[in-house]
Amino acid sequence: MTQREGELRADFVTGAVAHRLRFGGGRGQDLAKAMGLRAGKTPMIVDATAGLGRDSFLLASLGAKVTMVERSDVMHGLLVEGMNRAAEEGGVFREIIDRMTLLKGDAKDLLPELSAEAVLIDPMHPERKKSALVKRELRQVREIVGTDDDAADLLRVALDHASNRVVLKWPAKGDPIEGVRPCNHQILGKSTRYDVFMTV
Repeated sequence: MTQREGELRADFVTGAVAHRLRFGGGRGQDLAKAMGLRAGKTPMIVDATAGLGRDSFLLASLGAKVTMVERSDVMHGLLVEGMNRAAEEGGVFREIIDRMTLLKGDAKDLLPELSAEAVLIDPMHPERKKSALVKRELRQVREIVGTDDDAADLLRVALDHASNRVVLKWPAKGDPIEGVRPCNHQILGKSTRYDVFMTV
């Protein structure tokens, strides 16, 4: 099956994801540090807003078992296709996919039933104040999933059920989400930051 130009897909085998797999920097990457991956410690992770699955794939490539939750029918379908393609590729891709589980549903409903040490939340980010267009792919995702107006509710549910930490992936200069307690610490990147809320 060939990909039409500009067609949205969850691709774990080629492009940016494959490059990150080979050259990303292992557990020294900001996401891995935020989620608590370190020598001798690999938490059970729930990615509560799976999207195109890239963060889950990275974490699984570092040895973590990741449960992905996606409530959009369209995004869920793209993930199923992408995971199947990666599994068929075999080798290291198959090994990584075997550490990833995909669930269909709303994370607010599913999190109480899951034993998560660490929960990752990456809601649709607010519209940029700058006029520059966001990448086409992100615009396509936004058109599918909307604005995630319930991000604060999801954060509160996650904080009640994660046994170690909740991590919010958010624009580096974005305002904190209202109605949620301050985070314990942050890991700042150029365009993205990780707000880390400890629950222990």
